[in-house]
Amino acid sequence: MSTSRVEAFSDGVLAIVITIMVLKLQTPDSLDMAGLKEIYPTLLAYILSYAYVGIYWANHHHLLAVLQIATGKILWRNLLWLFFMTLIPTSTEWMGLNPSVEFPAFFYGFTLLMCALTYNILQTEVIRVNGKDSAIAERIGKDLKGKGSLIGYLIALVFSLYIPMVSYVIYVAIAILWFIPDKRLESILHQN
Repeated sequence: MSTSRVEAFSDGVLAIVITIMVLKLQTPDSLDMAGLKEIYPTLLAYILSYAYVGIYWANHHHLLAVLQIATGKILWRNLLWLFFMTLIPTSTEWMGLNPSVEFPAFFYGFTLLMCALTYNILQTEVIRVNGKDSAIAERIGKDLKGKGSLIGYLIALVFSLYIPMVSYVIYVAIAILWFIPDKRLESILHQN
């Protein structure tokens, strides 16, 4: 199967994820800066989640661009990753409405962990399909950035059960790490 169908479907799902997130944003009751104070936790949660969806969208685009054919395993791994991506709006709203409560912070972190883990599984399958000596296998290498993120999410999950604010700092730090453009796959695209 062509990778264009996988990418188009994934783009559609991610667009719906962002749409649901923005529709869940509450408008302030007052029409001044005090109104923004009312909603700032949900607004900050939305901004962070929007950044995560955008980061995944860009990296997914590059990942599929180096793939020649979408196998059945790739389709199912992609669907699994998309499943966890669709949990982002719910976990974002819950965390944003309850920023100092432990379990919403944990659920948000668990969602991010599962998004990262399933994306890693998808990436591993793309590398397997392209071959262990392929350009993508060479560029991804040991994927220290990806594995380090998984460890970061696990650490954040522990903190979320005791000090949610520390987990939020870790979630933001990981997003910043990935927000810095990842040139590994982009360089392959420029070779073709």
